[in-house]
Amino acid sequence: MPKSLLRIADLGAGDVARLVERAESFKADPRQQRDLLAGESVVLYFAKPSTRTRISFETAVHRLGGIPIGVGPGDLQMGRGETVEDTARVISRFARVFVARTFLDQELERFDRAASIPVVNALTDGHHPCQAIADLLTLKQRFGKLQGLTLAYVGAGNNVTHSLMEAAALAGVHVRVGTPASLPPDPQVVARARELAAVHGVTVELFHDAASAVRGADAVYTDTWLSMGDPDVERAMRVVALAPFQVNEALMAHAAGHAVFLHCLPAHRGEEVTDAVADGATSLIFDQAENRLHTSMAILEAVVRGELRGG
Repeated sequence: MPKSLLRIADLGAGDVARLVERAESFKADPRQQRDLLAGESVVLYFAKPSTRTRISFETAVHRLGGIPIGVGPGDLQMGRGETVEDTARVISRFARVFVARTFLDQELERFDRAASIPVVNALTDGHHPCQAIADLLTLKQRFGKLQGLTLAYVGAGNNVTHSLMEAAALAGVHVRVGTPASLPPDPQVVARARELAAVHGVTVELFHDAASAVRGADAVYTDTWLSMGDPDVERAMRVVALAPFQVNEALMAHAAGHAVFLHCLPAHRGEEVTDAVADGATSLIFDQAENRLHTSMAILEAVVRGELRGG
């Protein structure tokens, strides 16, 4: 039984359904578990800047009765004279949960193996599971269901793409991913997502053309093209490669007439999405952002109670 949430593929379909269901419940009644973390602290480790992740998790810990302790690389000795494993063992003696927004998946996996408390991946280079659960909640609230929907992602293959593919497959959602040939999702993640999709009667398809990926989709999703710290030469190359994948009104016209627009934010307006789409009637981006709070509460509840059963 997994004690932690490191990537969506570690979960089972029942875990994903329960997290979405509990997030809906917390959205309707945010104060229902105000004593779950009474007398406990949750360490929130941020190696990267954050708006939605940090504020949603800090608020979630407060609403569940706990104390959030936010730390960064400059606050810990981890990697600066103390091993990841020793840091994990120490924090396990103090806190109830460790939530991390960091870089290497392998580092978080090392922490999890050494820790005796649950670890939650709040974003790594390879995965963004908390965002994917919020995305499913957003889709379910708009369409009243998940099973049988078609979700199209266009842009660069990245951590958001990876978790979306895995979460959608477990939820019975068809996925179409449109990327430049030079910026695909990780082939191993694609293979795993397709295994999960086959079990649940849906498909994961890859395209190198945005219109083909979006055609007939119920939802169109994109993410920022550029990451902090990318060299200037690489940034320029990415902009050129990704320009045909911009989500604009012309691209949205290829989706179903009722299609919605999703973006995990922050949005670089005028690059991956135009203002007309981001601010248009089909946009659910701020519902997504709000839902990060409710899904954070559901995730914390599940790992504290040991309710994640795995696939």
